[in-house]
Amino acid sequence: MGQRADEPDGAHRRPAGVSDATVEALGKLSEALECVERARGHLYELHQLIGHADLMLDDAVEMFRAAGHPGLAERIDRDLLGRNVIAGRWTFQIVEDFDDGYYALFRELDRQARDELVEGRRHLYEAEMKERRRSRGVPGHEARPGTS
Repeated sequence: MGQRADEPDGAHRRPAGVSDATVEALGKLSEALECVERARGHLYELHQLIGHADLMLDDAVEMFRAAGHPGLAERIDRDLLGRNVIAGRWTFQIVEDFDDGYYALFRELDRQARDELVEGRRHLYEAEMKERRRSRGVPGHEARPGTS
């Protein structure tokens, strides 16, 4: 028996016997991971912004020297340029620690939960929400791409 054209694909349908509570818990875990993904993006933005600012300090130091402020130029050059942003770390080290620790574990546990509970399927909560909210048979409300 084939799949009807106006149904979600198999990857977005819950396996037999999976409870609403399980789908909801997986949905909440996925939502939490999405928040962490956003935070990771901000962390990379911090990394790039701090790096850019540090490179701009080269110009500021030279400009202060040229403007007759060698003491201030020297202090910026010695105390700020190339300084760790957190004890012992530049931002690339913060990013690496985050990626290899917290982020890697979060992704591992999300995958483990999906693998153990729903055969690895992703976004079941959202797929079921889509089915509840879409208007069947109305253009722009198809169950999946290529089924209009």
